[in-house]
Amino acid sequence: MVLGIVAAFVGIVLLVLLVAYAVSIYNQLVSLQKRVDQAKQNIDVLLKQRQDELTKLIDAAEEYMDHEEAVLVGLTEAREAAERASSPGEEAAADQQIRAALMDFEARAEAYPELRSQENLLQFQKRISEVESQISDRREFYNEAVTQYNTRIEQIPYVIVANQMGYQERELFEATEAEKKDVDVGAAFGED
Repeated sequence: MVLGIVAAFVGIVLLVLLVAYAVSIYNQLVSLQKRVDQAKQNIDVLLKQRQDELTKLIDAAEEYMDHEEAVLVGLTEAREAAERASSPGEEAAADQQIRAALMDFEARAEAYPELRSQENLLQFQKRISEVESQISDRREFYNEAVTQYNTRIEQIPYVIVANQMGYQERELFEATEAEKKDVDVGAAFGED
């Protein structure tokens, strides 16, 4: 009788340990799966941030380029008018046009100093470069998480629980040839 009670007790303890072990395996798989999902979401956040920064860079560059274009067009038109002038009256009018264009240039230069505009562009470029570096780091972290997850769901005894619970292998990040190329910011300016 005592032997039966001891055997039952040992059986219950073994059953509890087996269930606890299965729960532990399941929890580890859930943790790994969540880690992969979080790594993917972190990449998505940075991709959105990069898009926002690129939009800001393009807007700032277009603003700077529009400013430059307006000033240069005014100066170029005034210069061409001076070159076409053949009489003293035409020369005086062209001179006035040049003076007005130069005054416009100086006024705009004071309102939009070239260095400030360039600094803004450089800041946006630096920020995009930082975000690109963060994306690269996050993709590396994602691949590490996926590799650990994929390895774990193929190991014994995890494979038994993973198959029963429907865990599927996750795909590693692999850049396509198009993604390996540099971003063509110049093409964005040509689309306007």
